[in-house]
Amino acid sequence: MERTVKLFSGTATHYLAEKIALAYGLPLGEVNVAKFSDGEFSPSFDESVRGCDVFIIQSTFAPADNLMELLLLIDAAKRASAHYITAVVPYFGYARSDRKDKPRVAIAAKLVANLLQTAGITRIMTMDLHAPQIQGFFDIPVDHLEPSSLFVPYIESLNLKNLCIAAPDMGGVNRARGYAKYFNAEMVICDKQRKKANEIGTMTVIGDVEGRDIILVDDIVDTAGTLTTAAEMLFDKGANSVRAFCTHPVLSGKAYERINNSRLTELVVTDTLPVKPGNDKIKVIPTADLFARIIRRVYVYESISKLFLV
Repeated sequence: MERTVKLFSGTATHYLAEKIALAYGLPLGEVNVAKFSDGEFSPSFDESVRGCDVFIIQSTFAPADNLMELLLLIDAAKRASAHYITAVVPYFGYARSDRKDKPRVAIAAKLVANLLQTAGITRIMTMDLHAPQIQGFFDIPVDHLEPSSLFVPYIESLNLKNLCIAAPDMGGVNRARGYAKYFNAEMVICDKQRKKANEIGTMTVIGDVEGRDIILVDDIVDTAGTLTTAAEMLFDKGANSVRAFCTHPVLSGKAYERINNSRLTELVVTDTLPVKPGNDKIKVIPTADLFARIIRRVYVYESISKLFLV
């Protein structure tokens, strides 16, 4: 008997799930989220998923209700006898807490992985984890999508004459090195030290940027403090232009204001998270076609690695 694919969306990522479903060629399944007056909610499927390969699309960004909704949808699918349950999590929240970097702290990324598996997923699909080793927190298959197939064509279209790839911090060196190797370009590192979360203490540039067109590559742009500080410093050291390519536009606090007032030439992001319209410096690259292709390849057991360039 041929397996049936059904795509469903959580509330927070409905804007993206609709595009993924359209690219895949299926309508989104019907989901109902009943809400109680005290703030609790109870999502349910309004159609049968018995024996189906179910893909539930939901990013787990703040508030925590988004994660809870995903967990409840997974539990509902499991109890409704779905054959296979894949959590499609474009942005995997809490990934920045992936180790004990000081005493007596939680490892939130591991906890979220445990919650998703306990809820009943048989596979997870996500894009550009903050640390690739988070895949090891799962005991099920993980499809880790790289944004290179989205970013590389756009970088190539810019025709930058003196391209240089920059890592905004030491943690992003491997990511930046991949792009530098692909483009056969030089690489520099912006070494930062934080006073506390979301607040930079000092930053220095390792490498020569004089007269170069800089591409800063990172997974997340949150308050935009790192990017705007790095751009200012790179221009001061003689850079010709500074663009930032960040997969997940968290953009909290004064991020939009900082970006608009910064010396950044451009900030390029994807739509794994919603972006406020009307920001001339921010370009959003769609991810729906990529997710649809990966879902199709997962369904027919085809390789996905050939879709990534870096």
